[in-house]
This record gives sequence, structure tokens and C-alpha cells, in this order.
Amino acid sequence: MKLGVNIDHVAVLREARKVNDPDILNALYVACANGADQITIHLREDRRHIQDVDAYNIMRHSTLPVNLECAINRDILNIVADLKPHRATFVPEKREEVTTEGGLDVFRYENDIAYAVELLHDYLIPVSLFVDPTIEAIEKSKELGAEMVELHTGSFANIYAMLNSSLSYSNHSIKELELPRNELAIKLEKSIQNIADVSAYAKKIGLEVAAGHGLNYHNVSHMMRIKEITELNIGQSIIARSVFSGLAEAVKEMKRLTTRELNI
Repeated sequence: MKLGVNIDHVAVLREARKVNDPDILNALYVACANGADQITIHLREDRRHIQDVDAYNIMRHSTLPVNLECAINRDILNIVADLKPHRATFVPEKREEVTTEGGLDVFRYENDIAYAVELLHDYLIPVSLFVDPTIEAIEKSKELGAEMVELHTGSFANIYAMLNSSLSYSNHSIKELELPRNELAIKLEKSIQNIADVSAYAKKIGLEVAAGHGLNYHNVSHMMRIKEITELNIGQSIIARSVFSGLAEAVKEMKRLTTRELNI
């Protein structure tokens, strides 16, 4: 299993004080040296964390492949074309959201996506689409020319957290998931099975399959059981763990958990 370490949240902390501390390049070097297989960053339209100079410096200094997440915005696409990352992943963006909630609407924006895919293919940049785990979204992604899909695992992660953590007792409890534990358990099994079924279908029609969003040290084992998923992109939980253990140890532990042989 390939582990993509998303270092956006290091930049979130830096931008909170508008200083160059912590240095995003230090995070890059530590991740590269301690088990990451790929570096993932998201260059947002609002530049709330990763800045243009970060993206250029990371591309210049990374010893690992870089997966650049971005919106289907013409100005952003021009930057991506110039950067030539190892892969671009198209994701939805809303100014009001805290993080990316839900997959890209591949039907509503199919013309814009088709243009963006063709543009980046002209620069020999492979494209992945960050989509909800539905058969319809997978079929459309294939039609639009993507080589890969990344399945949005947020719904799975939310159900898992409400069932297996203290989330329901916090200010961040998810109201629609405040259900009896037996109902949550059923929902969780259905969510996992759906991800497995969609992954198998995507693989069958020739798409590579990644997964990400809300994955952490407690729930990642469920994704490891789905053989068609070959890549996980994980950020917030690694950076959160690093506050207590240090980034090197946080990356090493996640890599251990995402080594397929240890989870058979």
C-alpha cells in the first residue's frame, strides 16, 4: 500500500501566525525520510495553507513523487501545468468549508473536468478525480479520461468516529449520526462494503484506486482489507499525532499500519 503523507496542516499552523515556522520543507524532509511513499499537498484557490512558493519549493526538493490536489480553476491549472507534479488530483472547493467535504461533482462540472484533464494530459500529467464512492461517479471518471480515482472516505470516517470514539460527546458531534450503537454498526458495515464494491468496479474498468479523508490510526485497518485500494492519502491525523510523538514517529507508525503484509 502506498502512503501519501499530506503536509497541508503544517502550513495551516504556520499560516495561523503568518511566520515561517514550522517550515513546510522540514516537514517534507521528515516525511520523505521516515516511510512516506508520496507527498500530497493541496494548492487551494484561497491559499489558506499551501502557497505558490511552497508548491514550487516542494516540487524542487522532494525526493518522492508529489500528488498535487487542486480545483478545476483555470489559473490553478496553469500553475499545475508549470509545476508538472507526478499526478494532479482534482477536488471540489468551497470557501466556507473547513476541509474538503464530499467528492467532486463529475456530472455538474463534466465539461470543465474534461477540459482540465485534456489540458494536463497535454503536459503529460496523470489525473485522479476525488469522488464519492458510487458506481456512477466511477463510470463518469473513466469517461472523462482520468487514470485514477481517489474515493472520499469521509462518510465512513464519520460513522466510525461516532461509534468508536468520544466524538459524540464533543462540540463536534455529527447530529445526523447521533443514533443507537447498533444502527451505527450497521451503517459502518454498509459503508465499508460499499467502498469495497466500488473499488472493485473501478479496478475492473481500468482505474487505479486511492482513498482518503478522515483516515486515521484507528480506522485505517478497514481500508487495508480492500485489495483494490493501492494508495491512501492521510494528513490531519498524522500531523495531529506528531504534536505528541514527533513527525518522524507519526509517519513511521502510519506506514507500519499501512504495510499490507502486516494486515493480512
